[in-house]
Amino acid sequence: MRVLSGIQPSGKLHLGNYFGAMQQYLELQSKGNDCYYFIANYHALTTVNDRKTLEDYTREIAIGYLAVGIDPTKSVFFRHSDVPEVCELAWIFSCITPMGLLERCVSYKDKVAQGISANHGLFAYPVLQAADIIIYQSNLVPVGQDQKQHLEVTRDIAIKFNNIFGEDLLVVPEPYIISDVAVVPGLDGQKMSKSYDNTIELFTPKNQTKKKIMRIETDSTPMEDPKDPDTCRVFALIKLLATKEEQNNWRDRYTQGGMGYGDVKKRLVELVNELLDPFRDKFAELEKDPDTVEDILREGGKKARTTAQETMEIVRKATGIMTNY
Repeated sequence: MRVLSGIQPSGKLHLGNYFGAMQQYLELQSKGNDCYYFIANYHALTTVNDRKTLEDYTREIAIGYLAVGIDPTKSVFFRHSDVPEVCELAWIFSCITPMGLLERCVSYKDKVAQGISANHGLFAYPVLQAADIIIYQSNLVPVGQDQKQHLEVTRDIAIKFNNIFGEDLLVVPEPYIISDVAVVPGLDGQKMSKSYDNTIELFTPKNQTKKKIMRIETDSTPMEDPKDPDTCRVFALIKLLATKEEQNNWRDRYTQGGMGYGDVKKRLVELVNELLDPFRDKFAELEKDPDTVEDILREGGKKARTTAQETMEIVRKATGIMTNY
């Protein structure tokens, strides 16, 4: 199966990225799928308008994914902008995509409500996303529930293209939704997100990670009284990191009383660092070797572009677009 997914370089990687997406990418890679993972720097232009910021974020995302375990010998890992054919395909798709389909997309409305500028790129985001997916004739797309609607738009566009220009020209992708992946809570209890500034980053030093965790807000229940683990932000994170046995032990300590929130926060610091320490070490190693990172992206871009060009030959021929290259 060919798997396709991307991440915007619009901020630093955090635990929400790891548990919500990166773990699944690694799992799909380990199962021998034909995985294409890209850094969506074209998409990032909808919200990032500073050249150096975009370059820095792109580099950090590249190093971060490699540090966590994306293997360029098993997956095609590349930059969005190394495959300019996606923009050509997005334009062709724009010419068959009904406005009403885009106007129904809730993601656009949500982002505008968060204060993001209402530009055309943000509105047309699902069309470029459709081009990203379809240009590699992808079968499966790992998505969270919040992105499921965009994949439905992608499927609608692929089906409409096939209906207009020829049956089965383009693969109609299927969603790969991990139903048991919990929403990762941020420091304020909302979903962990760069937009809410409530994240625990993957590659910051240990002392900064500890400071963030120790200031997670908890209720004012006295130490000697029982506490409800299911309403506690700290326990919600413990459940992502601890063994089932340890989770049950902490649940008992919550409900029996005699436990301070500081105790569970200290254990959360330990668990987070146990997970992140190998990633931090690999990140530091790769950060000192930018040429290797660039070589990986360049080779991935070449492979991805070859696949994209094959699809564009089909699309151009079907639509009557003529080129001299």
